[in-house]
Amino acid sequence: MAKQVIWSLRSQNDRKYIFGYWNKRNKSNTYSKKLNLLFKEAVRLIAAFPKIGKMTDVENVRIKIVRNYFIIYEETETHIHILAIWSSHQDPEHLGWEF
Repeated sequence: MAKQVIWSLRSQNDRKYIFGYWNKRNKSNTYSKKLNLLFKEAVRLIAAFPKIGKMTDVENVRIKIVRNYFIIYEETETHIHILAIWSSHQDPEHLGWEF
């Protein structure tokens, strides 16, 4: 059975920023819609199969790669907490683990 997914405020803001960037860059929301579908499918898979993501150095925190983005999430007994969506083009120093 799939676990309940909870989006952190940071992950919601990350998603809005990513879509806003692509909307502005492409002068269209077509790519953002496609990317959103990919994110939704990845999160559905994470909820059903929490161990699908790559392990990190932080206990219970994993990463699912979607194109050039990392969906960073934490698994608990009953929930999946989406902590952040991070572009792999960014400097890793800006990621931090202050979730």
